[in-house]
Amino acid sequence: MKSFHRFLAAVVVGAVLALLTGCNTISVNSTAYLGTPNFSPTDPASIEILQTAPTRPHLRLGEITAEPSGNPTKQKIEQKLQVAAAKMGANAVVIVSDRTQIMGGVVTGGWYDRQITAVESRVITGVAIRYTQP
Repeated sequence: MKSFHRFLAAVVVGAVLALLTGCNTISVNSTAYLGTPNFSPTDPASIEILQTAPTRPHLRLGEITAEPSGNPTKQKIEQKLQVAAAKMGANAVVIVSDRTQIMGGVVTGGWYDRQITAVESRVITGVAIRYTQP
């Protein structure tokens, strides 16, 4: 019985912490382009976040997608992008898309009154780049 009470207390504490933090999470995925050279990781703090492609010569290393849930700050989203780009050896991330898109659907109701509700999520896509000249 004591283990059940401990379990219940842990669930309650977890739920309270989730409510207090606002459930702000950011799911990040990165995909390296085929044929690009491998570079050693860079410092995440040095990664630039750009809105347009730079005029300096550069290599495109791969794409990074971030899916924030809740309402995380711009700074937290940028930090996640910087960490993912740093792992690829990038110097910058060029944001190419920031939009809300349909990610799936939820089916409710019975056989005759079935409804499908779209599930939308914000998706930010960036291209990790590495400068070819200092």
